[in-house]
Amino acid sequence: MSITNVISLFGGLGLFLFGMKLMSDGLEQVAGARMRSILEFFTKNRFVGMMVGIIFTGIIQSSNATTVMVVSFVNSGLMKLYQAPGVILGANIGTTVTGQLIAFNLADIAPLFVIVGAVMYMFFDRQGVKKIGIVLLGFGILFMGLNIMGEEMTSLQKAPQVVQLLKSISNPVLGILLGFAVTAVLQSSSATVGIIILMASQGLLEFPICFFMILGCNMGCCISAMLVSLNANKDAKRAAWVHLLFNIIGSLVIFVILLIALQPIADLFLRMSGGNIGRAVANAHTLIKVSEVVMLFPFMDGIVKLTYVLVPGEDVIPEDAHKLKYIGSGKAISPATAVIDVIHELQHMGYLAKANIRASMEVFCHPEKGTIEEIYEREAYIDYLNREITDYLVQANSLDIPMADQKILGGLFHVANDIERIGDHAENFADSAKHRLEQQLPLSEKAVRQIQEMTEMVLQQLDFAFDMFSHRSPEHMREIMELEDAVDEKERRLQKAHVKRLSKGKCTPEAGMLYSDAISGLERVADHATNIAFAILQPDTLDELEDEEE
Repeated sequence: MSITNVISLFGGLGLFLFGMKLMSDGLEQVAGARMRSILEFFTKNRFVGMMVGIIFTGIIQSSNATTVMVVSFVNSGLMKLYQAPGVILGANIGTTVTGQLIAFNLADIAPLFVIVGAVMYMFFDRQGVKKIGIVLLGFGILFMGLNIMGEEMTSLQKAPQVVQLLKSISNPVLGILLGFAVTAVLQSSSATVGIIILMASQGLLEFPICFFMILGCNMGCCISAMLVSLNANKDAKRAAWVHLLFNIIGSLVIFVILLIALQPIADLFLRMSGGNIGRAVANAHTLIKVSEVVMLFPFMDGIVKLTYVLVPGEDVIPEDAHKLKYIGSGKAISPATAVIDVIHELQHMGYLAKANIRASMEVFCHPEKGTIEEIYEREAYIDYLNREITDYLVQANSLDIPMADQKILGGLFHVANDIERIGDHAENFADSAKHRLEQQLPLSEKAVRQIQEMTEMVLQQLDFAFDMFSHRSPEHMREIMELEDAVDEKERRLQKAHVKRLSKGKCTPEAGMLYSDAISGLERVADHATNIAFAILQPDTLDELEDEEE
């Protein structure tokens, strides 16, 4: 076997892995946001969650993407820990679809997929068509890589030392370790199974050892979810452990069964597959996964309880700690969950800003009753969140995120800025309260009552705005618009009445300036609330709302 053969072999492997990555990422971009919504909705029941996991993983061709998404969902609070096992079980079955496709050996028509995919990607402007083109391109490249690898592996058959070495792999533990190591490096059990199918088809691997290598793949595919969980909360860590424990326990049970009756099982699969060893490996992969799910489905509650032993305690965040709840620096997040995590982090930031508006206006109206330092500390936290979220959004903008999420990225930047500005207004109110207290500047009971009334209107508007933002729903649109108009009108009336009081000498100029600044600031907070409410609504929803207004 020459150096040229070796280079071609690894070149084919590169094409195969690149094609699989391209196809999986393309499918995730096309279907990710829609499937994510389905995943959120249909996971209340574990069996239904499992079916959704099968379908979702079968569509995006990546159990890694599904399990990483599940861990991220648990971390962000979109999914409870008890919901995660069903989807994880489904992902284990859904991932076998790739192996079945590879076993069909579509190398002869692979160039057709490459041509069609390239034309769709290069000559069409619509992003949806381009993404589908990427999927087809990846599919074609995958099989072209397999074809190159297959052709070069035939030369391996002429190298007796290589053939003898590969065929000498008969130790079950060694087979498991090989499957685990290759999968951990490639970060894809489907890719490893594809390589096993190809090598077995070329006669380079004995069929019985393929069973054990598949068991190694089962455990190696858990690495991605475990890595993602490192910087996540405890429940997300437990979700990753559910995946790992399921695959370890299931593989151990299958391992014992194979040790007892390996040859009869291998003969049975070969007969079922018509003597086609590649198809037999794909079928073995599928049946192993299905068998594990059938065996362990009734015991998943016990596995979840075991994760509480491995990951004890609850998350404790110090009161004064500046810490992100849903995203974090250096945290590997699936592109399909990046925007969702940002929305939750912005929601958290928004509630802090709203709390600061309430607290700052209370201390402004009654300086002797409030603690201004708490407001400043909370504002420092809001500024920290704004910096971290903005940095994360910049990183997310470079990811291949689902198309539906790409459309709202710009809006999220604006929301972060609007919430930060609300926090700044709260800080200004606190500064005014501090000045009132130091200078003993009086406000009449009527002025205090007017400010409190306007504050309640603005706080109500913020509630509606954050609800619309979180759910991307126009449910409170009418209330938002009515409150916006009402706040504007109230600000005009109060400013006009304030000028009259000043002209009659009923209010000192310095106290009057603080009063005027306070109601102007509240009006601007209301404007920011309206911006937040409409920031990421779908364009067609906004069009419908405009039509209704007309």
